[in-house]
Amino acid sequence: MIDQIRSLPHQAGIYQYLDASGRILYIGKAKNLSKRVKSYFNLTPVLSPKSTLSLRIQKMLSETAGLHYIIVENEHDALILENSLIKQLKPKYNILLRDDKTYPYLYVDLDEPYPRFELTRKIIKGKSIRYFGPFSVGARDILDSLYELLRLVQKKSCLKGKKACLFYQMEQCLGPCEFPVPRASYAPMVEQGIEWIQNKQKLIERLEQKMEFYAESLRFEEALVLRDRCERIRRSEFTSQIDLASRDNYDVFAIETDETRGCIVRLFIREGRVVSGTHDFFPVTPYFSLDEAYERTLMGFYGNEKPPIIAPILCAYPFESREWVAEHLCELFGKKALIEIPKRGIKQELVELALTNARELLRTPKPSKEQLLGQLTELFGLESLPLRIEVFDNSHHGGTATVGAMIVYDNGTFDKSGYRTFHLEARDEYAQMREMLTRRIEGFATNPPPDLWVIDGGETLRSLAVDLLSSGGVHLDVIAISKEKIDAKAHRAKGAARDILHSQSGLFRLESTDKRLQFVQMLRDEAHRSAITFHKKTKVKHDQASKLLSIHGIGQAKIHKLIEYFGTFEAIAQSDFETLCDLVGANDAKNIQNLYGKSAPK
Repeated sequence: MIDQIRSLPHQAGIYQYLDASGRILYIGKAKNLSKRVKSYFNLTPVLSPKSTLSLRIQKMLSETAGLHYIIVENEHDALILENSLIKQLKPKYNILLRDDKTYPYLYVDLDEPYPRFELTRKIIKGKSIRYFGPFSVGARDILDSLYELLRLVQKKSCLKGKKACLFYQMEQCLGPCEFPVPRASYAPMVEQGIEWIQNKQKLIERLEQKMEFYAESLRFEEALVLRDRCERIRRSEFTSQIDLASRDNYDVFAIETDETRGCIVRLFIREGRVVSGTHDFFPVTPYFSLDEAYERTLMGFYGNEKPPIIAPILCAYPFESREWVAEHLCELFGKKALIEIPKRGIKQELVELALTNARELLRTPKPSKEQLLGQLTELFGLESLPLRIEVFDNSHHGGTATVGAMIVYDNGTFDKSGYRTFHLEARDEYAQMREMLTRRIEGFATNPPPDLWVIDGGETLRSLAVDLLSSGGVHLDVIAISKEKIDAKAHRAKGAARDILHSQSGLFRLESTDKRLQFVQMLRDEAHRSAITFHKKTKVKHDQASKLLSIHGIGQAKIHKLIEYFGTFEAIAQSDFETLCDLVGANDAKNIQNLYGKSAPK
């Protein structure tokens, strides 16, 4: 390894430290690979970590047995490649924060004859577009409230019609599609909408008035909807006594940590006011680095897409790579990106506000689910707290309609948007799991791995998952859950399920009342439910396709044509004779209608 370090090129790139088993320990970037890697080591008299390095870095280097590197064109490419590989491979000593969700903005195009408010996560083309946000929560509620309280054009399609629709009859629209509505009469409603977006308390007051009206009219369900909506809109507010005395915009980022977890706080200042704030917790390990945490936070938040509103960035810590990140954002934004570490004045007060909120949030008790995850981490010897978990199961019936399902548990809830289903070709359970997990690993580039995999199966399938991950260079904790066998049959007596848990630390037989076992069972059962549901849908389609194939003259090509047109087999069954004739001819149309018990015209 010492010869490899001495011969490193003086070029930009990324470097990877590996342990004796070939597992990636750390991924870093460098303007000059040779200088950067040599800065870690004493090369004489023997290769050893420099004593001036942090204990975290010294521990990492003491485990390092190999080095890989990739040369790139410039520092910007190195930053992008480093960020991508860290998300895909989850090295032990890197900080991996979940990419921020793309927060929505509200916008209005003031050039339109009758402007409408809409949601967006991207830049909309137009010279008079006005954006509001971003909103961490409540954006949809604000939008719905505007259309409920103001007689705006409710739908884009409304203006295409020539006659006033139901919205006009309900007094929710002025009906400019049919009636001559002067722009001067419409404009005040747009201005009112803008005022409510900027001062959400006034919007909440109007909603509460309507809620009281519903309650007095005994329309309790509608009152309840407005109550919940007001609560979500309140959560998007962030109170502050700071007076900027200007109409400046800022994005503020602050990170605080304690012994076990950290908190990221983001504040969004628009036109001199704090319009929204958001926060996330993350686990702190002995390998934590504040420098890397800030880099990962900014790279995760801004991603690779220009935001609708570009604001100077204020950070609470002068992290090492901020020049690299600023250069990346300059290219992304198409203009100079400012990353400031303010020391005085209003900007410093904003940063301190974010830090104060982060400290307060860290004082809040951990949710019970997080405590349970901590117990699982200790039991199984996991590398990190499994905040995001993916669970896999497969299903088939006599070897037909073989499918797999992946469900996602994220921060205390099931993330239905992350669920995936798979049509599988393999014949046996081992090969089916291999096929499904391989396809998931191939998707890590666009959908990074979670903190933990849970496999429905025994140690054999768990080892399979570990081997597949290892061959892909990914380090990820894996556990499995299998049913206890009694007389060669699975023991599933209600209330006494003694499922077995498998991990790298060994085999665990917990009591059926153990909360840790019950939690893993809950995850397994949700994956099983998802797999069974998808299997049933697949089998119905398979059976219906087989039913059609039984008709003489109907082959796969014609079935594909029918499905492409109708969308479902149910729609084919309900279709009219004339449409079927146009698609497959009169003779086949007649046979199809006879198959579904419908008499075709003679």
